[in-house]
Amino acid sequence: MKRRNYSPHTIKMYMNILKHFVLWVDVPIEAVNQHKIDDYTDDLLSKRLKPKTINCHLACIRVFYHYLYHEEEIKIPNPVKKGSTLRLPRRLPRHLRDEEVSVLLNAITKPRDKAMVMVMLRCGLRVEELAHLQLADLDLRQNRIFVRHAKGGKQRVVYISNDAREALIDYLRVRGPSRTRGIFVVEKGIYRGQSISVRGIQKRIEYYARKTTLRICCHQLRHTMATQLLNAEAEVVTIQDLLGHSVISTTERYCTVSNVKVMRDYFKAMEVVMQRTSRGHP
Repeated sequence: MKRRNYSPHTIKMYMNILKHFVLWVDVPIEAVNQHKIDDYTDDLLSKRLKPKTINCHLACIRVFYHYLYHEEEIKIPNPVKKGSTLRLPRRLPRHLRDEEVSVLLNAITKPRDKAMVMVMLRCGLRVEELAHLQLADLDLRQNRIFVRHAKGGKQRVVYISNDAREALIDYLRVRGPSRTRGIFVVEKGIYRGQSISVRGIQKRIEYYARKTTLRICCHQLRHTMATQLLNAEAEVVTIQDLLGHSVISTTERYCTVSNVKVMRDYFKAMEVVMQRTSRGHP
């Protein structure tokens, strides 16, 4: 995984899952069969793990046995067969309505927090991408941000709306001196002046969720940006590039949520249908 340049976070997660499996299994690795994998799945279910988490366990184990077979040349069948994963509900992305966005923004008074929310809301950044942003990544003259620590090690360019740009400038004016290159820094305590962590950003959003009684999270701001762009009739491929989705099918999920155009087409067509129907009745 290191040779393939996977992120440290992914490698750590992979190793933790394999460690969990190896400690659980009561037979040699070479003796594990599909029945043992079924028992392991049942054990994870009994611990009330989410189906998505269980599927992640199974995927890691499957890749491990693939590695044993092809790279270590241990010729044993892969016990994790295709179709072993659990069915997942295809939930629609949750987003904030326009009035909820207004309530959230009105509740934020700290320049740093306002800038963080605006960048996620207007630029569609993931919380990890936001936490890793550096001052050198900003190009305010061209109204753009270079996202150099995106998911999967990919990089992309996103653009800054006028209100997000103003929020960033307001924050940078009061940010104060700091040796860190990160844009968003801790403002209190022993870590003052250091880059704020992912968990630190999440805790700020949780604070505003309690303050406004809104059901919000960092990733929901990203969903909101995508939905608002679709409602404004932006092209799906454009939104795909801005969000950094590898496949367009991920972006197309928002089309189900963003139903303004569908609603408009429906009522327009229904007017024609009703007119035709009325002609056939007195």
